Amino acid sequence: MSAPHVSVLLDEVLENLAIGPGDTVVDGTFGAGGYTRAFLATGAKVVAFDRDPTVRRFAAGFPDDRFRLVEARFSEMDAVLGEGHADGVALDLGVSSMQIDEADRGFSFMQDGPLDMRMGADGPTAADLVNTLEQEELARIIFVYGEERESRRVARAIVRRREAQPFTRTLELAEFVEKSLGGRRGAKIHPATRTFQGLRIAVNEELSELEDGLVAAERVLKAGGRLCVVTFHSLEDRIVKNFLSVRAGRTPAGSRHAPPVEKGAEPSFRLLFNGAQSPSDEETRANPRARSAKLRAAVRTEAPVWRAAA
Repeated sequence: MSAPHVSVLLDEVLENLAIGPGDTVVDGTFGAGGYTRAFLATGAKVVAFDRDPTVRRFAAGFPDDRFRLVEARFSEMDAVLGEGHADGVALDLGVSSMQIDEADRGFSFMQDGPLDMRMGADGPTAADLVNTLEQEELARIIFVYGEERESRRVARAIVRRREAQPFTRTLELAEFVEKSLGGRRGAKIHPATRTFQGLRIAVNEELSELEDGLVAAERVLKAGGRLCVVTFHSLEDRIVKNFLSVRAGRTPAGSRHAPPVEKGAEPSFRLLFNGAQSPSDEETRANPRARSAKLRAAVRTEAPVWRAAA
């Protein structure tokens, strides 16, 4: 078996969760089990979620009396556990290193594999999107989710090419996007990076899943329970930041140009620290994937769960 997977910002997550023996913690993104292994070492009980059926192989050897793996999206944690049953919730977002490293999953533009990108076992693949979406919608996905300024150019080129030959492989699409953008020319990242990110987020509905997952975490946490979320790009971080700011009662004060936002319900979270924590230089040297990571954390108050109207 390969060496144990070490999750990004693990020490910081453990410090902010502050869990111990007898506590129940939700690992919303089980992956290769890095967080779960650390949570179990504290004596806590872990309910882990992952929509990817292939991760079950990483669950071997965990204590049956303190560990449960649920094959479902983390946005379903409240339906599985009910309200007020967890002392902590941790979410390590984005695609896992394990998924990127397996070429057959189709996440990487550096390895050849089927153009899939699904974290789960169902739903449309990246190939389905690339080969069937209207040019305008394809450009929107690449621009909004991939933050690619040349999205129209990329989408236009893809639509022209797919009429003669549909895309089926990752390297095929990566090389085509690189060519359509004029090559690398000293670029710090591969030209296909943003296009692949946009497609992956769309295929897996990652942003709506995050929004629903944060609401589910609010329901499932006990008063005093803690939420830790690790993000890897600005779209995710913005959603987490806004959710926690609003739930902590930090509504904008308003100005002469914009009226103040109406105050919502009683704050259901209290921020554990202002802003976001970033990995240490030592961690980023040891694990380049950690470079863009940010951690935000909050503690659940005794206030009721916010309803849709709030």
